[in-house]
Parts: sequence; structure tokens; C-alpha cells
Amino acid sequence: IPLLYTFSITIINAGVCGCCGALRPRYKRLVDNIFPEDPEDGLVKVNMEKLTFYALSAPEKLDRIGAYLSERLSRDVARHRYGYVCIAMEALDQLLMACHCQSINLFVESFLTMVRKLLEADKPNLQILGTNSFVKFANIEEDTASYHRSYDFFVSRFSEMCHSSYEDPDVRTKIRMAGIRGLQGVVRKTVRDELQANIWERQHMDKIVPSLLFNLQDPTDSGSPGCEKESPAELTERCFRELLGRAAYGNIKNAIKPVLMHLDNHSLWEGKSFAVRCFKIIMYSIQSQHSHLVIQQLLGHLDANSKSSATVRAGIVEVLSEAAVIEASGSVGPTVLEVFNTLLKQLRLSVDYELTGSCDPYCNNTTTTDQERQLQEAVIKTIGSFANTLPIYQRAEVMLFIMGKIPVPGIYPALGSPIAGRMIQVMLLKSLLQVRYTLYSFSNMLAALPSSFLEPLLSFTLMEDPEIRLLVLSILISLIDRHQNTHKFTFLRSVILSDISVLKLKMDKCSRQDNLFMKKHGQRLYRHIFLTCSEENSGRSHYQALYTLLALLSVELANEEVVVDLIRLALALQDLALANDERLSLYNRCAVHALSAAYLSLISQLTTVPAFCQHIQEVIELRQKEVPYLLPEDIFIENPRYTYCRHTHTHTCTDKHTHTHLLNKLDSVNGEEQEREKRRLVVERFQTAPFEEIAAHCGAKSSLLQSKLDQIFELTIRPPPSPSGSASQGQTPTRSVPVYEMKFPDLCVY
Repeated sequence: IPLLYTFSITIINAGVCGCCGALRPRYKRLVDNIFPEDPEDGLVKVNMEKLTFYALSAPEKLDRIGAYLSERLSRDVARHRYGYVCIAMEALDQLLMACHCQSINLFVESFLTMVRKLLEADKPNLQILGTNSFVKFANIEEDTASYHRSYDFFVSRFSEMCHSSYEDPDVRTKIRMAGIRGLQGVVRKTVRDELQANIWERQHMDKIVPSLLFNLQDPTDSGSPGCEKESPAELTERCFRELLGRAAYGNIKNAIKPVLMHLDNHSLWEGKSFAVRCFKIIMYSIQSQHSHLVIQQLLGHLDANSKSSATVRAGIVEVLSEAAVIEASGSVGPTVLEVFNTLLKQLRLSVDYELTGSCDPYCNNTTTTDQERQLQEAVIKTIGSFANTLPIYQRAEVMLFIMGKIPVPGIYPALGSPIAGRMIQVMLLKSLLQVRYTLYSFSNMLAALPSSFLEPLLSFTLMEDPEIRLLVLSILISLIDRHQNTHKFTFLRSVILSDISVLKLKMDKCSRQDNLFMKKHGQRLYRHIFLTCSEENSGRSHYQALYTLLALLSVELANEEVVVDLIRLALALQDLALANDERLSLYNRCAVHALSAAYLSLISQLTTVPAFCQHIQEVIELRQKEVPYLLPEDIFIENPRYTYCRHTHTHTCTDKHTHTHLLNKLDSVNGEEQEREKRRLVVERFQTAPFEEIAAHCGAKSSLLQSKLDQIFELTIRPPPSPSGSASQGQTPTRSVPVYEMKFPDLCVY
């Protein structure tokens, strides 16, 4: 009997189970049917199509389908039935791709719960499976926004996966790449909808950006095995670019700040290469109108690290230089001068640190001269990089700004010790030399080189320091050269060329503005050139730079009067070399003669006066035979040999008769040219000027004629004859009456 009772209960239970199974909800039966008996067989596609059709027909059931799938997946994960886990995730992916209705939000919550369950598992395959499903979900554009959905867990978990330290290197690479793809999916999903979580908040960026940079800098990743085509670094760069490309104006700061902190925390400024690479990616990825925000972030970080080591500061400055070149749009921001003010401040600090040997005495942060010199060169290079991104007129403003920072002798007092003042002068003059702008864009030389800039600059040519004088000459050369002729004179600085036509010099007729500039500043330029030649510590570089400067003045700014003045200056330099001045060494005298010879040869060919050219050529040939050390070829070399003799006047152009003859020739030629130009202007005025202007001009001439006639009549005035032949003594002589106003008796008039 007991056995029969037990058997009966078993039959009844089986019947109940079978009956209840038929009464289960349809969506559960459809879900159960997609799972095969053997998980290796994979998803039952026919039944999956039925489930999808049911979900599309009854979208209100989506949330229940998702909840049931989530329940089954959790149970399979706990029982380590990973085959069924994969089938469940595949089914979820297909349902997500097929359904885009208003009820999908509840289904998504179930989906994200299942993805979270997989990511929390300790099995790498499950983590990767969950990441792949999340990435597919991230690429789906939902019809309705979610107001309450949070991705904080996914940001944290994917960031953690990016730092995976799994023992197996292949598995570690797969996990890291899954983490990178997951972060990319989070960014894509959140930036599309403003109602969702703000991924640009600092709490998220402080996790996402360092995770990406960690994989970007890892040199051990050479690519993952199998089907993966990209290495973690390559995938990271692509993800990083996408992140930055989506950043709006207000999000740039939160995206850049973690980059700066990562480079600080891992001492990556000193190596420079990785920091430069990061900011190249940033500058090329963000929207161009936002690039100046990155520059401002870097400048602020440089200020914050003013007391850091020279290598750290140099690394930041190097990044600034590269970023400025990439920006290249001229949009450094609303405060252009602030950029240069920050860089000049770093120069001054570096000079102080170099002299004291310490960046921060309270922290025992020492520095060396070599490190600070490298930093100074980097700052100067960066100033040039920034200047090259600016329009011409702003470069001129920057040059005036830098000039105002230089302690000029007699104008602005030097700051600190004389040594510090001299070092600052050199550094800032080098900065001026970097801020090169081409003056051909300016039609007015007076505006391009105002007195407020030119006068302080020329004052440096009077300093004893030869390096400072050479820097000033280089600056003047770069400013005056409007047609890029400087490099063509480089060869002529050491060799006299008998035919300068091979140089193909670019020349334009001197404009009215150029004439006004030379009329105002010409004599000051000549004086400073002469005084520079008379400095005893001038070397070969100085004389060669002086030659280039004289040549450019002749090509760029010379009219007839300027040519005569320049010839007189060259002859005065010869007189200087012949004078009994003990300050000039033997080399200096020979160099001045060589400078004069080279320049007179050039100017004689430019003026094309036959007598002048012939005389200069004769003197040069005579020197080549008897005193070759008075020519550039023999004196402007590494080890010149010279035996100077004071009695060389027969080999110069200082003979009084010859001098006067040449100037008369030039004056006669110039006079003829001026007369022709005057006649041409008169004809042109009467051909093109309006009638009113011509009438006014003729009226002015008539007034001039009338005034001349009045003067002539005044000369004909005679005092009336006195009966006594002379005015009475003590009486005031009567007023003279013009002859044509005298009244004569009628009898006296015929």
C-alpha cells in the first residue's frame, strides 16, 4: 500500500506540472523555446523570430520579456552555465536592435542589469561579453529619452578594466580593449541626449581621461592576438579623438584638466614626447574655434608650475610651442598679449633661478644653468611659434609689447643686478628676433616701425656687449627686408661679385612713405651704423651683418638722396679706418675697409653710373694685387692673415678730387631724373586731374604772379624830391609815394 500511494502522488504531481506548463504566460514559453537542450547548438533561430514578432506585436510585454531573460541569465551565471548566458545575451541584442518603441526604456533597464551582472563577474569572457552587448546598445538611437538612467557604474567599471593587470598578457589586452570600447560606448550614448547623464562632469572625466591616457602611453601593447586588428594604443587614440571631437565650448576645461594632472602625476612632462603627442591629438580633434581654450589651460598650468623643475617647465613650454603651430588660425584668444606676458614672465623667472641656483629655496628645489638655458631657448621658440599664428598687425603690437619689457639703457632702468639685466636684455631681444613679420603688408613704414620701437632698439647698438649689438642688427635686417633678399646677400658678405644681376634681386620703386621714413630716421640709422663699426670688440659677424643692412637699405628704401648719403657713409667708414684712433685694432681697420669695398661695389652697380663703377672696380683690382686683406675674401675668414699699412689712401675712394667728381656726377644724374619726373607729373596732372583742381592750381599761379609784380613796383618807389635836396634835420621823412600814384600839375602832363 505505501508503494502504491507513493506512485500515485508522483503521477498526480507530474500531471499538475504538465497542466501548469501549458498555462504559463506566452512570453515565457517563447523565451524558453529559444534555448536549446545543448547550449553548444546556439540560439534557436526559428523560435527567436517568433519571440521578436511577439515583442513587436505586443510592445507592452517587452519589460516582462526583459525581466524574465534577466532572471534566467542570473540563474545561469550562478550555475556557471555560460553557454546559456551567451544565448541570453544574443537574444537581448536582437530584441534591442529590432524594437524601437516607447516601452523600450523598461526593457533597457533589464538589459543594463544583465550587462552589469556580467561585468561584475570575475571571468574575463563574461566581462568581454557584457562589454560587447553594451557597445551594440550604445550604437542604438532610442526614440525616447530616459530621465533617470545612470551610467556611473559603467564608467567606473570600464575604467577599471582599462587598467587591468591580469596575469595572461593576451587576456589582459582583451580586457583593456573591452574597457576602452565600453568607455567609447558610454560617451556615444550620453552625448547624444542632453537629458541623460552629463558625461562631461569632472567626476566622470577624472576616470575616463586617465584610463585612456594609461593605454595610450603603454609601450608594451603591440596589438592583441587573433582577430583584433588594433592595438590598445590605436584604439585608445581613436576613442580619445572621438571624445574630444564631441566636446562643446563649456566642456573643454573638464576634458583638458585630467590630461594635465595625469602628466603631472606620472612625471610625463620631462620626457616631452608623450605630452606633445597627447596635445597634438587634442589640438587636431577639438573644434578649431575652441583651440585657444587649450592654450589658456596650458598657460595657466605653466604659471602653476613656476617653481617646478626646469625640465617640467620646459616640457610644458614645448607642448605650448607645438600646440601653437597646430592652432595656426591666429585665434589665440581675446587676450593675445596675456600669452606673451606669461612667456616673458617665465623668461625672467628662469634668469633669476639660473643666478640663484634654486627654483624654490623652501623646498630645496635646485636647478642648473644648463637646464635653465634649455628652458629659455624653449620659451623663445614658443614666442616665435605663437607670433607666427598672428596676423601682421598683431605681430607689430607684440613687438612693441616686448620692447616695453626690455630694460633699455637710459630709458627703462634695469631690474635686479647688472648681470640679470644683461641676461634679460639678451633673452628679450632673441624673442624679438623670433617675432618676425614681413613688412610688405604695410604700405606705411612709419606705422610699421614707429619711433617708440625704433629708438629704443637703436639705443642697443651703442652698448659694449657685442652679442646685444649683433642681435639688434639681425632684428633690423629682418624688419627691413620686405622682399626676402637677405639670403641673396649672404654670399656677398664674403666675396665681391662683379655682376650682381645673377642675384635676381627683388626691387620696387621707393614709395612716398619710404621716403618719409628715411627722411625722419635715415640720419639716425647712419649714425648708429657708423658707431657700430667703431666698436673695438666688433667681429666678423658684426661687419657681415652691417653689410647686409646697408645692402637692404639700398634695395628697399633708397631714393636718390639716400644713395648719396649711403655713399658718403661708406667713405666716412674708410676715413674711420685711416684715422689715428687707437681703439680700433688692426683687424677692425681691415674689416672696415673690406666692408666699405664690398658695399661700394654693390651700390655702384645699383646706381649704374659708369665713372663711379669704373673707379670702384679699379680700386678693388688694385687691392687684390697689393693689399688683399682689405677685401672680404681675405679678411672675413676663420684665420685671416693681414699686415695693415696706414698709407693705403691710394687704394681707397677718399681722394678729394675723385670724391667730389663722383658726387657731382651722381647729382647731375639725379637732377636730370628729377627734372624728367617733374615734367611727367605736370603732364599727368593736366591729363587726369578734375577741372576744379586745375583751375585752383592756375589761380594759385596767378596770385603768385601778382605778388611778384607788387614787389617790382615797390622797388620803383622813390621819395619825392626835397626843395633843399635833403630832408630837414630832425624832421620825419615823408612817406614814399609810388610814381604811378603821384599827382602832377596839368601843365606838366603831356
